[in-house]
Amino acid sequence: MARDDWTAAEMPRLDGQTVVVTGANSGLGYHASRAFAHRGAHVVMACRDMKRGEEARGELAANRPSGALELQKLDLADLDSVRTFAETFSDIHDRLDILCNNAGVMAIPRSETQDGFETQFGVNHLGHFALTGLLLGEMTGDDVRVVTQSSGVHEAGEMDFDDLQGEESYDEWGAYAQSKLANLLFAYELQRRLDDEGIENVRSIGCHPGYAATNLQYRGPEARGSKVRKAAMAVANTTLAQSAEWGTLPMLYAATEDVPGGSYVGPGGLMNMRGHPEVQESSEESYDEVAAGRLWGVSEDLTGVEYDFESLAAARDAE
Repeated sequence: MARDDWTAAEMPRLDGQTVVVTGANSGLGYHASRAFAHRGAHVVMACRDMKRGEEARGELAANRPSGALELQKLDLADLDSVRTFAETFSDIHDRLDILCNNAGVMAIPRSETQDGFETQFGVNHLGHFALTGLLLGEMTGDDVRVVTQSSGVHEAGEMDFDDLQGEESYDEWGAYAQSKLANLLFAYELQRRLDDEGIENVRSIGCHPGYAATNLQYRGPEARGSKVRKAAMAVANTTLAQSAEWGTLPMLYAATEDVPGGSYVGPGGLMNMRGHPEVQESSEESYDEVAAGRLWGVSEDLTGVEYDFESLAAARDAE
């Protein structure tokens, strides 16, 4: 049932739970980390820039949350970094209760990751695909959530399997929309595969923040060196967007409330751009099981990460 009044103040206590938030040093990830920590969770802030991450962790810790804040390096544009993060996490922690696949880049000029992937597809989708698969064995709790951040822009996305990396033709907004559609195809396919394996303790849920004012909107204009576009974005963020704190609510709702696996959560207000979170429908393309299966196979091939559902089921049964 949709909630028209839910806020972070209604989150349950999360004492004893471990949460990973990617892109935790600013924007949605920063506010999510704060909310989880104030509910008693041990929050692993997964950040590419360790200096900014430490500054953010210090700011959050100064507010004396009841939970703990841990900083770990994670560069989703480098699969070696993703693997190192997963290994370090497994060495330190016994289990993972909530994974927020939140970090991302938006509408930037074409560039490539350390592994040669187009950056938006590589960071927004492939990095999180690999991270989730590498952490799968730690998801042995009673009610684990994998929450993957998409965007309303996914509705304009198309999966161009003949040119996923934008090598033949590249449009920065088209590439962004494709990566956000990939996020939902992944989230829904993960839930289908969990269901097929009889794994009932893990839920995979997609979400989107609506139009939330964060630093994400400025990265494209900054990369192009366009002061005019940056100024225009600043005006839009000031006049049209909701705050990053409000934009975080769908992710928090998906992570802590009784939302069915395979759902999509976003703001329920004006044009789904602002307001309290609710369960919504995503685009028709996002429910395409053939495309989702194809994307899964391509993602395994590109990242070298295969999901070991049998081991997860065995580990869960041994609990």
